[in-house]
Parts: sequence; structure tokens; C-alpha cells
Amino acid sequence: MDIHNTNIGSLATQAGQTGQTGDVVNISVLKKAIDMQAEAAAQLIEALPQVTGNPPNLGQNVDQRA
Repeated sequence: MDIHNTNIGSLATQAGQTGQTGDVVNISVLKKAIDMQAEAAAQLIEALPQVTGNPPNLGQNVDQRA
């Protein structure tokens, strides 16, 4: 069953006919919550400052000690 573009009311109506109303509504709410979390995470990533790179004297050499 594709629940991506379906509203909760029609899902409940369809599921009521098959006896799975609670499952379909729970899945729909879970999908909505996951979508909201993904959107929030994308906004946080966009809010991070851009990295301009290291100064020329950093990250060019590796010190090794045995």
C-alpha cells in the first residue's frame, strides 16, 4: 500500500475495511515523523558555517614517533 500521497482519513477508511486501521494510521504517523526529522536535519546541516580550509602551515606534515 502506498501511503506517501494519501491522507490519514482515507487510509483509516481503507484499513477499516480490512481490519488494520491502527496499523495503517501508526505507519502514516511514523512516516510523517521521519519526514519531519529529515527536514530538520537538512536545515541544521545548511545552518553550519562553511569551512574555508586550513591555513597554509596546518595539515601539510605528519609527525611520526616510534
